[in-house]
Amino acid sequence: MRRLRRVKILATLGPASSTPEMVEKLFRAGTDVFRINMSHTSHDRMRELVQTIRDVEDEVGRPIGILIDLQGPKLRVGKFAEGAAMLKAGQSFTLDSDETPGDENRVRLPHPEILEALEPGHTLLLDDGKIRLIARSCTPTSTTAEVVVGGRLSDRKGVSLPDTLIKTSAMTPKDHADLEAALATDSVDWIALSFVQRPEDISEARDIIKGRVGVMTKIEKPQAMTRLAEIIELSDSVMVARGDLGVEMPLEKVPGLQKQMTRACRKAGKPVIIATQMLESMITQATPTRAEVSDVATAVFEGADAIMLSAESAAGAYPVEAVAMMNSIATNVESDPYYRSIIDAQHAEPEATGADAISAAARQIAETLDLAAIICWTAYGTTARRAARERPKQPIIALTPSLETSRRLALVWGVHSVLTHDAHDLDDMVDRGCDIAKDQGIAQDGERVIISAGVPLRTPGATNMLRIAYVDGDHKRD
Repeated sequence: MRRLRRVKILATLGPASSTPEMVEKLFRAGTDVFRINMSHTSHDRMRELVQTIRDVEDEVGRPIGILIDLQGPKLRVGKFAEGAAMLKAGQSFTLDSDETPGDENRVRLPHPEILEALEPGHTLLLDDGKIRLIARSCTPTSTTAEVVVGGRLSDRKGVSLPDTLIKTSAMTPKDHADLEAALATDSVDWIALSFVQRPEDISEARDIIKGRVGVMTKIEKPQAMTRLAEIIELSDSVMVARGDLGVEMPLEKVPGLQKQMTRACRKAGKPVIIATQMLESMITQATPTRAEVSDVATAVFEGADAIMLSAESAAGAYPVEAVAMMNSIATNVESDPYYRSIIDAQHAEPEATGADAISAAARQIAETLDLAAIICWTAYGTTARRAARERPKQPIIALTPSLETSRRLALVWGVHSVLTHDAHDLDDMVDRGCDIAKDQGIAQDGERVIISAGVPLRTPGATNMLRIAYVDGDHKRD
C-alpha cells in the first residue's frame, strides 16, 4: 500500500479508536503514525496499544510509526475553602506557599520553583488563559499580583507563565517512568517531549534514550522560541503545539510562529509536525468547517512533514472520517496547480556538506530528466531525510535493512520506505532498487530512476553516490 500524498498523518489513539479493528481502519484511511498520549494512558494500556499497532502492521504489510507523547509538568494552583473563588479585575490576588485553603484574596501555589522565578511585571495565566494576572511584588515564597482579567477560579486549575523561565526539569518523575516503560517495549519509534524551554531539556532526555528512538520536541512554550535554532539542532523532529502556544501568547502571533518553525525545520532537514485543533469540529460532527479545511491546507502548502489529529481521533464521534478528511484535503492540496510553486519558493539552499550537495543534485537531475523516482539506500534514515529536505516532485523510495528505520521514516515528507536486505555492492543496489520501484508501482519498464547511497554502507550521513538507471525488465542499463 503506497500513499498518494507526500505529507504524513498522525492520529491519536483513545477511547474512540483503540480496538484492533479501529486501528486498522484508521491506518487504511490514511494514518502513518499513531500517537499515544501518556497524560491519559497507563503503562499496561500503552503496552497493549503498541502490540495492537504492531499486529495491524503485520496484517497490512507496511511499516507504521508509534509516537509516545510524555505529559510533562502540570502546573496548578491549590484548593479553595469553598471549592472556588471569584476574582475581580483590578483587585490584588496572592499566590503563596501557605497550605491553608484559598479564598478570594489568595491561594496556594504548590510549585516553589515558580515562586522563586517570578518577577514583577510577569504575566500569570490561569485556567487555560481565562484569568490573567500581572505580578506586582515577589518574594521566594509569595507573589502578589493584579487581576487584569477576572473570573471564577476553582480548585487545581492550570497555571501558564509566558514570561517566566522556570528552573526545573521538563521531565517529571512520571515522565521518567513513562519513558522507561516505552523504551522497554523495544517497539516505539518516537518520544515527544513536553514543556521544553531550553536545549538542556532535550539533552536530559537524550541521555536516557541513547539513540534508541527519535526525539520529538514539542514547541508549546514561548521561552523555547528564543532558542529555537539550538532546540531544532538537538531534536530529531519538532511538533508545533499550537494549543498551548495560543494560551501563553496572543493568538494572532501563532500563525506566524507556525510558519517560522516550519521553515526553520525544513532548512535544517528535521521533520516538522503541525498539531492541535486541525479538525476540531469533527469531534462531534461528520464534516469540518471551511476554516479548518483551510488550516490543514495551509500546513500542507507550507511543506510540513506531517499533520496531526488529537481529540478528533482519540475521543471523537468520527475518528475514521476525520483521518479520511485530512487525507482528502492533503491529496487535493498536493494536486493544486499552485502547490509546487509555493513549495519551490520556500526551498532551502543545501548546506555545505557532501550529503546535502548530493541530495540537491539528485533532486535537480530527477526533475531535469523527468525521472520516475529518487531511490535512497539508507541504514539509519539520513539519506532519505536529506532527500525529503529537498521536497522533490518525484516520489522518494527509501530502501533499508532496518525495520526501526523504516518505521521512523513513516513521519518524513514524501518518503515511501521499503524493508529489504542490505545490498552486496553497487550493482546490487541498482538492480534491486529498480526491481522494487517497479514492484511498488512507482516506475515502469523503460523509465529511469536515480539512486543515492552512502558508500561504504551503514555509514550515517555519508551520502556520496548517485547513479541513474533504466528500469528494463531484468536488465538494468546505466
